[in-house]
Amino acid sequence: MAPCAYMSSGRLSRGLLLLCVLLGTGLCHTDAATASFGQDTGTSPPTAIFNRTTKPVESNYTNLTQQCWDDFVDLMGHVMTSELCEWKIISRPYSILQACLEGAAERLNYGYPNAVAEQYIFQSHHRYFHNCTLEHPVYLDPPEDVLLAMIIAPICLIPFLVTLVIWRSKDSKAQ
Repeated sequence: MAPCAYMSSGRLSRGLLLLCVLLGTGLCHTDAATASFGQDTGTSPPTAIFNRTTKPVESNYTNLTQQCWDDFVDLMGHVMTSELCEWKIISRPYSILQACLEGAAERLNYGYPNAVAEQYIFQSHHRYFHNCTLEHPVYLDPPEDVLLAMIIAPICLIPFLVTLVIWRSKDSKAQ
C-alpha cells in the first residue's frame, strides 16, 4: 500500500487524493473525519469538524455546500445502479457538485479545495462510485490525424536514411 503524503495544512495533495480515489477507499487513510463515512450514511452530508475558532465564513460555506450536496443526491437519484460507473452518465451530476462547491468557495472568498469540499467528494465516491474500478483497462485507438502522422513519419524517413547510408558508403570507399 502506498503511503499518503500530507501537505502542510494536513490535507492530502491533489495527486494523491486522485490516486487514492482511483485505487480504492482502503489504500489511503485520511483523518478521522474523512475515514469515518460508512455505508449507512444515507443522504446525510459530511459534517465539518472545526476547532473553537470557527469563522462565520466556514459556517456559511458549510450551509451553502449543504444545498450542493442535496442537489447532487437528487441528480444521482435519477441514475440507475447499473449506470453508476459510466462516465457519460455521471459526469454531469459530478461536475455540477464540483462546480457548486467551488463556486460557493469563490463567492465567500474561501480557499478551494478545502476540507469540507474534500469530505463531500470523498462521501460521493464512497457512496456512489466505490465499485467502479476497471478490471481490464479499455484501450482506444488514437485519433485519425495522430495515427496518420505515426504511419507517414517512418515511411518518409526510410528513403532519407537509405540515401544517407549509400552516400556515406561511397564516401568511405573513396578514402
